[in-house]
Amino acid sequence: MKLLHWIAMSCASITLLTACGGGSSGSTSTASTVSVTSVTTDQLVYRKVTNMTVVGKNLDLGINISNPGCLKITEVAGGTSTQRVFACKMVAVGTFAVSITAGDSASLYSGSLTIPLAAQPQVTMKTTLGDIVIELNPAKAPISVDNFLNYVENGFYVNKIFHRVVNSTSYSIAQGGGFTSDLQQPTPPFAAIKLESNNGLSNVRGTIGMARTSAVDSATSQFYFNVASNTGFDYTSTSNPGYAVFGKIVTGLDIMDKFKTVATNSSDVPTTAIFINSVVQTQ
Repeated sequence: MKLLHWIAMSCASITLLTACGGGSSGSTSTASTVSVTSVTTDQLVYRKVTNMTVVGKNLDLGINISNPGCLKITEVAGGTSTQRVFACKMVAVGTFAVSITAGDSASLYSGSLTIPLAAQPQVTMKTTLGDIVIELNPAKAPISVDNFLNYVENGFYVNKIFHRVVNSTSYSIAQGGGFTSDLQQPTPPFAAIKLESNNGLSNVRGTIGMARTSAVDSATSQFYFNVASNTGFDYTSTSNPGYAVFGKIVTGLDIMDKFKTVATNSSDVPTTAIFINSVVQTQ
């Protein structure tokens, strides 16, 4: 796990979201008389929950926090009119804006947040065809990467199969992560996620993407390898949302290429089961 830092400018080593963060901390909404004097955090670690403590005046009248680095923000019980605590899991990397507004949308605070990542997370997937090392891209697809790593950590992928292999003139994929060898589909332990196809990553050969149903925000555990370049899967518009790429194979393209010769039945299921024996985060 990598250490994250809030931009504090001249505040340097302290973890504060104040005027040092480049915003209007302490400004007051004349309509609601709500003000924010400081925002502090207890820890900033990639994919860990941080508590953000907001101090100010009349906070019980309602404030809204926008933090694109968080998967979601929830309030911790016990808040008062002068102090409220919010928890969020940090999943994004890079620099983005953080803001707090009053219930009437008046600005109370704005600042910047930088989450560095020394090295992209990687997982090693052991299959009956061989080992594949996948580098994930949380900067471009934070929700998809976090979701995939949740399944990895849960052990969900163990003894699942690649249940769909297609090698046609239209596209070439190997899809897995959802079915057992008897073609049973266990209920995924995590909720479906928001589609991140409009992230600048293309479905070129050797990439991994999230499989989904016809519903846009329906991806859970299933993923697919682009055995060939399938740029027709890319996002083009809201009417053609495409499929979200969230990483690429860095070792084992030769293993992926073996899917080109896999025999399948009329439903695109391999006639000899191809197992995922394990998936472990190795970087």
